[in-house]
Amino acid sequence: MTKIINFQTDPSAYRHWKVEYDGAVANLYMDVDETAGLFEGYELKLNSYDLGVDIELADVVQRMRFEHPEVKVVVLQSAKDKVFCAGANIRMLGGAAHSHKVNFCKFTNETRNTYEAALADSGQNYICAVKGACAGGGYELALACNYIMLTDDSTSSVSLPEVPLLAVLPGTGGLTRVTDKRKVRRDRADVFCSIEEGVKGKRAKDWRLVDEVVANSKFDEAVATRAREMAASSGKADVSQGIKLTPISRDFAEDAITYSTVEVTLNRAEKRATIVIKGPEEDAPADTDALTAEGAGAWMLRCARELDDAILHLRNNEKELGLLEFQTQGDPELVVAHEALLLANKDHWLANEILQYWKRVLKRIDMTSRSLVAIVEHGSCFAGPLAELLWAVDRSYMMLEEFEGDNRPLATVTLTEGNFGTYKMGNDLTRLETRFLGTPEDIAALEGLKGQPLEADKADEAGLVTYVYDDIDWEDEVRLFMEERASFSPDAMTGMEANLRFAGPETMETRIFGRLTAWQNWIFQRPNAVGEDGALQRYGTGVRGDYNMERV
Repeated sequence: MTKIINFQTDPSAYRHWKVEYDGAVANLYMDVDETAGLFEGYELKLNSYDLGVDIELADVVQRMRFEHPEVKVVVLQSAKDKVFCAGANIRMLGGAAHSHKVNFCKFTNETRNTYEAALADSGQNYICAVKGACAGGGYELALACNYIMLTDDSTSSVSLPEVPLLAVLPGTGGLTRVTDKRKVRRDRADVFCSIEEGVKGKRAKDWRLVDEVVANSKFDEAVATRAREMAASSGKADVSQGIKLTPISRDFAEDAITYSTVEVTLNRAEKRATIVIKGPEEDAPADTDALTAEGAGAWMLRCARELDDAILHLRNNEKELGLLEFQTQGDPELVVAHEALLLANKDHWLANEILQYWKRVLKRIDMTSRSLVAIVEHGSCFAGPLAELLWAVDRSYMMLEEFEGDNRPLATVTLTEGNFGTYKMGNDLTRLETRFLGTPEDIAALEGLKGQPLEADKADEAGLVTYVYDDIDWEDEVRLFMEERASFSPDAMTGMEANLRFAGPETMETRIFGRLTAWQNWIFQRPNAVGEDGALQRYGTGVRGDYNMERV
């Protein structure tokens, strides 16, 4: 039986990370347990990592935002002597299924993006303090930090040796961050990515691979000083106490996963999953004090956490369910009210964090390699953040007028202020801006519709849904779409959808996911990397890969 990957953890269960909190500074230590790999067949030597290590890191980063908002600077470092991190575990990659390798890279990318954006989103700055070898994915951990310090000794270096050693690419944005973020000169980047031994000391700084090089005898003191300086100059407001991210409540059945706000139904015969999001049943908190008192129980935060977990579960544990169908149920006015409290208090730390988390969850949906459809039925609550799903999916279908025997309120779509800038995509545009890229004047017209519950004819006229159907045609049209989608090649669908979802300008984030993921996906299937005589299979044997030298 295939192992179910669980993305929920907490500090009491960590095997690979340790955190020490010291007021405005947190020291985050990577201390990977060699024997605690997510799967059997490999040891996590030299602080190498697998998906289990990254699941814990994602949890650390999330808790840093919500449970420790007092933190202004995070220092990422190794707890092991003479090694920072050897990167993704090669034995794990060599033995993993293709789908796992690709999903692993996607999740690690999303985690790196989250703490890379922590300064802009939450006022938390990440410093990476490198002692020892910092190779491959280890350097990618460092690259996602905003400031890299390297000790100047004979054993400490940074490197991206994947191409010469493994015949694959750095899997977590290394190539793009070297050129786009650190702005390393192209010829020097070519040299850097072609050598196994990496770059040390002064040259690493001269080439912009690190920000600061410090003598080994003064390194720890220099790191602590730099962290204190950054914390002192931070514009982040002081927060005395965060909230506790209590465990998510969920129940698994053979064909369903049930959360408090999300219900997932698995239709394996038809290769699709239906995700029903339940709107709030209670009034919004009266103010930010009430919001803080509710903590992780507040609907906006609870729903985001549960939806996030559901998406990750489907991505990694239900790989043959190629179509994700989004539905909502509830009162759209209540959804609007819950979001409105946050939007009116963006300067409050918790309101801001919940909105930023919704932005990340919606991005995760954007990046999910499944066909996505929204079904807007009567009684639904596609408003505010839930309305974003209508423009994240590939198509949307909405009920038009009353249906015989259906006493639910008519289907509507409600735009809010949040739809016009709060939940930007990886291309740094809103989903509405991306949707109406060719007619930006439509955005101004849509702003005039904020707060109005738009029934199907109005939503269709405004371009907010793909199709509207009445009682006569609804069932057949939706069924035909589902059947058609299930008949197409999953590979062709993944390629088509990824090409169509991200219109507009490229950003570093879209390049990492678009260029890197596409190329790595291809390379992970090539015999030069993963074949019996490929570099990944021969790694550690002393024999290099046997390559087919034909350029494709």
